[in-house]
Amino acid sequence: MLGKRGSYLGYFYLTLAMVLVGSTVIASKVIASGLPPFTATALRFAIALPCLLGAMRLTGASWPRPRGRDRITLVVQAAAGSVGYTTLLISGLRLTSAADAGVIIGTLPVVSAVIAILLLGERPHRFLMLAIGLATAGIVMVAFPSSAGSGHSLLGNALVLGAVVCEGLFILLNRRLDQAIAPLALSALMCGIGLVASALFAVFEAPWTLVFSTQAVAAVIYYATVPTVGGFLLWYAGSARTSGSEAALFTALAPVSAVVLAAVLLGERVSVAQVAGVGCVLLAVASLLLVRPASQGAVQGP
Repeated sequence: MLGKRGSYLGYFYLTLAMVLVGSTVIASKVIASGLPPFTATALRFAIALPCLLGAMRLTGASWPRPRGRDRITLVVQAAAGSVGYTTLLISGLRLTSAADAGVIIGTLPVVSAVIAILLLGERPHRFLMLAIGLATAGIVMVAFPSSAGSGHSLLGNALVLGAVVCEGLFILLNRRLDQAIAPLALSALMCGIGLVASALFAVFEAPWTLVFSTQAVAAVIYYATVPTVGGFLLWYAGSARTSGSEAALFTALAPVSAVVLAAVLLGERVSVAQVAGVGCVLLAVASLLLVRPASQGAVQGP
């Protein structure tokens, strides 16, 4: 009985974690309206890093000491999964709707699998090909709506898809590390490298000349603390109580969460195409689970 209770508690934690992941799309939409992307990204990491370091201190986690080529891999990983993901997502949401972005972000598990095929030469399983087809259909439904409106942008959707590719590279590069790094320490390290990289590019946005939007700054603070730190803790608390395939299945809740929150919090009109796109993405994730047992590291990096 205790095992079942633990599983149910794990499901609850995973659900909350994915709702928070979906909420990052809403936060990014608000940020996009009031802050340039690199400045917002640097601010996010500047706030999140002390929180992650505090969590490391509380849990007794040690600071990683990468060696050799791992140092280069980690820098590239942070550039892609931390800086690239956040800046492209914010840039895309300046043009497209949060609901469209939510559907596209839900394709992350499939995109990660495609990158592994292209860069690592992994053999595609028939169910993986089905997942790729379904995910592509979901993207096409939101990228090329039958009645394009002000909330839809092909360029904006392409930038969001670029963010997903960056996150997929983050996951792939994590598998290429020679030295295993604990998840909390890795998140803190990615935050630190991401802070330095985004701050360098933020200089070209001349943030000292800008009048910051109060709502945008509040959204950055939320993004840096609740989804980045809270979402991380919830995901690993949930995945510790469930199997890898069960945990991976919950990643399908992220696009649903983003679309629902876009309608409730931003007042966006959810179209039939977006609902159909979410359906295709959910089926794609389900198909992907038939390929092989999923890893527990399916959640987004910082």
